[in-house]
Amino acid sequence: MAARNTARKRAFQILFEADQRGTDVETVLADWVRHARSDTRQPPVSAYTMDLVEGYTKHAGRIDELIAQYAVGWTLDRMPVVDRNILRLGTYELVWVDETPDAVVLDEAVQLAKEFSTDDSPAFVNGLLGRFKDLKPGLRRDEA
Repeated sequence: MAARNTARKRAFQILFEADQRGTDVETVLADWVRHARSDTRQPPVSAYTMDLVEGYTKHAGRIDELIAQYAVGWTLDRMPVVDRNILRLGTYELVWVDETPDAVVLDEAVQLAKEFSTDDSPAFVNGLLGRFKDLKPGLRRDEA
């Protein structure tokens, strides 16, 4: 499953870049795809990376609402940018991607936090996504 691990990491990087640039995620995804096509040294953006990014985009409002509601003591704006985007990706995959086992989603999100964030971040990410796992049946609803 190394390909899925790489796809998640790239999806996280795209979400992070969009957040840092203050632009929409679709624009950054298109930039990554265009760059990969024009530069043979760049690996292509996988279909799973695109699925994750596009899925997040479709549910972004609900995902941010859930994170804001359940991240006790943290607002989205105050949350470290890395953690915020790991949580966005993990929440999407946990709540809306039924084919991925919950334990895999949590483990992959924690690994991203270990690689890209602070020493406290893996526990924070694991705790919040673990809460979402427990509440999962009631979290998924269609946005109006």
